[in-house]
Amino acid sequence: MRHLLSGRKFNRDTSARKALLRALATSLISHGRITTTLAKAKDIRPVVEKLITKAKKGKSVDTIRGLSAFLYTSEAVEKAFVFAEQHKTRNGGYLRILKNGVRKGDNAPVAIIEFVA
Repeated sequence: MRHLLSGRKFNRDTSARKALLRALATSLISHGRITTTLAKAKDIRPVVEKLITKAKKGKSVDTIRGLSAFLYTSEAVEKAFVFAEQHKTRNGGYLRILKNGVRKGDNAPVAIIEFVA
């Protein structure tokens, strides 16, 4: 039984799951919107929102290193500061998830996750 266990495993070990979340977060911040499965979109939302909240503290050495430790590209780090500036007055809720039907191959629910304007 999975009592008191949170989070999805996505049929991956820990390092592969962390790499998946890092890659999704990097892609989402780089492109502003990605299409993925609903479960992955729901799991990536709190991760990216914490990164944007960290970027809202300002462009200091500490925040740049903190974001660079998680995101794969320096372009994504720069874009994180851009999104943080756009959402300066917003207290959380930077992302929206829109359901987008099912995937043709395996009938998995698909969603679009994007930044709120």
